[in-house]
Amino acid sequence: MTELALLVNVATGFALFGLIWTIQVDVYPLFAHTGAQEFPEFHRQHSNGITRVVAPLMVAELGSSIALVLTPPAWTGRGPWWLGLALVLLAWISTALLQVPAHGVLGDGFDAATHRRLVRTNWIRTAAWSGRALLLSWLLAPRL
Repeated sequence: MTELALLVNVATGFALFGLIWTIQVDVYPLFAHTGAQEFPEFHRQHSNGITRVVAPLMVAELGSSIALVLTPPAWTGRGPWWLGLALVLLAWISTALLQVPAHGVLGDGFDAATHRRLVRTNWIRTAAWSGRALLLSWLLAPRL
């Protein structure tokens, strides 16, 4: 069971790391370059599409992070997995309290102040998932 949790955790950790950087430096900045008439439909399609990709990854990441805290691989202690879980929870909290409400406002139409806040606060998730990728790399490097 630990091996499966580790595989899921590594796969989701690196997938979310790549996705968040793509969203942060490419997708979110493009919001400001979408016409006012087109923006609500653009945003709706973005939100629906990205949710279908990100939500299952986030759920699998959370579940596997909890599993690794409870039963870490024999070659590690629990400490690094607690740190990994804390970073996962930071991403979830940021999503729930900052990004989802911003997307709720943007769903009604483009608002420059809300867009700036979305881009600025999304750095929290970018840092959390980048930290997870670094942590996973550090944990796995000696095993490769």
